[in-house]
Amino acid sequence: MDIDTQYVAAIDVGTTKIVTLLGKRAENGKLEIVDFTHSESKGIRRGEVLNPEDAAVVIRQTVEELKSRTNIGFSGVFVGVAGRHIRIQQSRNYVNRPDYEKSIEKADLDKLREDAANIPLESGEEIIHVLPKSYLVDNETDIANPIGMPGKRLEANFNIVIGSSDSLKRVDKCIRQAGLEIKEIILEPLASAAAVLYDEERETGVALVDIGGGTTDIAIFHENVLQYTAVIPFGGDVITKDIKETCGLSEQVAEEIKIQFGTALSNEASENKYIIIPTKVPGREPKEISFHNLAGIIQARMEEIIEAIMFYINASGCSEKLGSGIVITGGGAMLQHLKQLFCYRTGKEVRIGYPGEHLAGDTESINETRFATAVGLLMKGFHYMDTHRDYLCPVSEETEKPIEPFHVKQETENRTEKNRASIFEHIKIKVEEIFKDPDMKF
Repeated sequence: MDIDTQYVAAIDVGTTKIVTLLGKRAENGKLEIVDFTHSESKGIRRGEVLNPEDAAVVIRQTVEELKSRTNIGFSGVFVGVAGRHIRIQQSRNYVNRPDYEKSIEKADLDKLREDAANIPLESGEEIIHVLPKSYLVDNETDIANPIGMPGKRLEANFNIVIGSSDSLKRVDKCIRQAGLEIKEIILEPLASAAAVLYDEERETGVALVDIGGGTTDIAIFHENVLQYTAVIPFGGDVITKDIKETCGLSEQVAEEIKIQFGTALSNEASENKYIIIPTKVPGREPKEISFHNLAGIIQARMEEIIEAIMFYINASGCSEKLGSGIVITGGGAMLQHLKQLFCYRTGKEVRIGYPGEHLAGDTESINETRFATAVGLLMKGFHYMDTHRDYLCPVSEETEKPIEPFHVKQETENRTEKNRASIFEHIKIKVEEIFKDPDMKF
């Protein structure tokens, strides 16, 4: 193994799962996933850490498993943040330069960013990101990168991403209790965008919709700039809970049948096919749920989510600037026929965003929409490493044991039937293990 290889570690602290990844650069300069682990979340609700101690236990487990499998140790990690406490504030700053002939340098832009961060905040808030939108040099406007230009007056428009200090402290606490250190906190919609969007989409205008378990994140890009972001305080879990209550199931079984048999369009579901749900309670008959009724529940809840998404897209003022339409990602994007429902309800071009589209190799196991944020955090980590020359890679080699890297398979949303079958078979086995009834089967 090359001892000079630089690794980056990232953790996605999500509502339903916690994912820990380790990555390195491939020979072509792209990111290659070395390995990753994930486990069911604890202590997290609607995208926010509520109980740092419970979350730390799960994080520590995923980290130790990853270290054991790769024989690579690390302590510094890049972590995502989300939740309704996030907001964006606009800021505009300028500097008058003493020498017109001297070209604008990076130091001039850094000075503008530092000044932009000096804004009054409400009590209990702090800045997460200072993101430049556009620059102005004297009479020239809408400049993406002014470095190298001469000019007397340099101005810039910024998006200031602001979050709750208490929420950010709870994230930091759970990471530290897991024996790690945060190198940078990253807004999760930015991470997801890095993993699934193309430069052309960012330029022509696109709304990224990340449907997670507890929240749905929206990030709108136009002219290669983040123009707007919003968080809807519900996601795929509302569908699961509705199935649970309507059909009288446990939440775990409701989630399993949603993933395995659910579709977002009721007219695509058979009215003559039924799911047989065995019971552990003596004397009770097994439950029968029709595919059509299950799809009706899913479609009704998903339409409510889409309605909320369109409310925020319209409120952003960017609805008519979405030349590339909408890109859906996150665990909720795994539903069958979701793309068709989005197209029908929004009237916009829609595609499903997979994280493997920007990775090297053939790592089919990570190329799922539910891992988009985690992969994006890793990509943001390498960008941080590139822009901070004094940054020492927090990952150190412990042994000379060769690493068998995963590989990413480049796929579109048209997943092969073989892949779907393997996922469904896995879920089927899990559900059968819950009930262990030899007389019943799916």
